[in-house]
Amino acid sequence: MPDVSPTTVPTVPSAPRPGPLAGDPGPDGRPALHADAVAVLTGWTATSQAAAAARDRTLELLAAGPVATDRGHLPGHLTASALVLDATGSRVLLCLHGKFRRWVQLGGHCEGDDRTLAGAALREATEESGIPGLVIDPVPIDVDVHPVACQGGSLHHDVRFAVFAPPGAVERVSDESEALGWFPPDRLPEPLAGATARLVAPALAALARRTG
Repeated sequence: MPDVSPTTVPTVPSAPRPGPLAGDPGPDGRPALHADAVAVLTGWTATSQAAAAARDRTLELLAAGPVATDRGHLPGHLTASALVLDATGSRVLLCLHGKFRRWVQLGGHCEGDDRTLAGAALREATEESGIPGLVIDPVPIDVDVHPVACQGGSLHHDVRFAVFAPPGAVERVSDESEALGWFPPDRLPEPLAGATARLVAPALAALARRTG
């Protein structure tokens, strides 16, 4: 895989999500996801002033209850994303978003069977990268709130995580992106989505904790 230029390969279907585990309370995981989000964000040490402000806004949103995890909640809803690093930390994986045509970390809406924020971010990263064996650090690296066009206009309260690819990982473009690309952390592509660059430092710090 090239270091800087994007990888564009034939589109393949997104990887299927695993079904509920035995003993799960059913297909609607929103109450569990909501409880996990409140616990994770309440105990989280923010990585920047902007992230702290976004965390506080997200906790205010979550006061509405589990409905705040659903994409149909117009005042705003929870999303989860991941900055994927290769095994050495020398490259990060970004996707060229098919709708707004900017390079961005992998991620998206929480689904009804997601029970945790980290699980939602890992599912999205696996689906959008096509890479098996990804490993997630369950401590967020950032929180960001930004306007989106969902349901005619809403806000994404996006909780971001660091995800680590295994050695020799090969990515596959999903039907949600135009291209995938590995880039050196200090040479990210343009046009780049807002707040994506600020994920690099805390993601590398998470990798250092994992390997050191």
